[in-house]
Amino acid sequence: MPPLNMVQAINQALQQEMQVDDSVIVLGEDVGVDGGVFRVTDGLLAEFGPARVIDTPIAESGIVGSSIGMAIAGLKPVAEIQFEGFSYPALDQLISHASRMRSRSRGRFHVPLVIRMPHGGRVNALEHHSESPETHFVHTPGLKCVIPSTPYDAKGLLLAAIRDPDPVIFLEPKKLYRLFRQEVPEGPYTIPLGKASVVHEGEDITIIAYGSLVHDALQAAESLSEKYKVEVIDLRSLSPLDKDTILKSVIKTGRCIVVHEAPKTLGMASEIIAILNEHALYDLQAPVARLTGYDTIVPLPKLEKYYQPSQQKIMAKIHEVMQQ
Repeated sequence: MPPLNMVQAINQALQQEMQVDDSVIVLGEDVGVDGGVFRVTDGLLAEFGPARVIDTPIAESGIVGSSIGMAIAGLKPVAEIQFEGFSYPALDQLISHASRMRSRSRGRFHVPLVIRMPHGGRVNALEHHSESPETHFVHTPGLKCVIPSTPYDAKGLLLAAIRDPDPVIFLEPKKLYRLFRQEVPEGPYTIPLGKASVVHEGEDITIIAYGSLVHDALQAAESLSEKYKVEVIDLRSLSPLDKDTILKSVIKTGRCIVVHEAPKTLGMASEIIAILNEHALYDLQAPVARLTGYDTIVPLPKLEKYYQPSQQKIMAKIHEVMQQ
């Protein structure tokens, strides 16, 4: 198995699925000639041609709206939104149409659509280039939302998303695009949507994270390994959410911290805390804590490190919760 970074793993998934399924097409701004702003779709135009790798105008609502029509007609479009902060003009299409088509048609039509977009900050980017908009998608019935934290997961989750009959938002942590390499099987494989992964086992406290912060949580767990046995859960799928894995872990450890880049109010941590209060309240040895971004717009590079959670902040929060 050759080691791949996340860009290469996603590219390989797209290439392999396009080779075996002629209904899979790729579209978005600069995905063809330039291979995407992060070069995730590099080489696909040369192999599959402009009928299946389509450079679109700068029109996110048009990209998603066209993709919905293609999906209803029997294609499997994989649309790229160049940066997550550009997705907001397309929310009308996603919320009003993509998510509702199965219900609206009483099951006659499906929307096998994947919307890929970079996710999160921590790379010193500009405004609209460091957003964490996952709550918009998770809150919308009918949309699925996944986010990988490794090249291996990125390939398996993307293949599963393309083959899913419903619309899937596929968030790609831009900090992880080329951060490290991992052995990835050459052949196709899938990772089920809606299944979290326990990436570090422990008995004292559970850290729940997703995306790039999974690695900060792992580093914090390793740094404190002589004092605390920290369990780390990588959610991988935000909707559907793997409640069983969350509950099993927190019932075992009795303490929990939920970590994400998105703003605090109504973030994923809020939902997870509600689930734990409903189903594991008497197993908790301390209140569930959350470590998140602030309820402000992501600041420009000079202040970004103060806004985002980090390994050091996670370690400090672990100490705080373990003293309760």
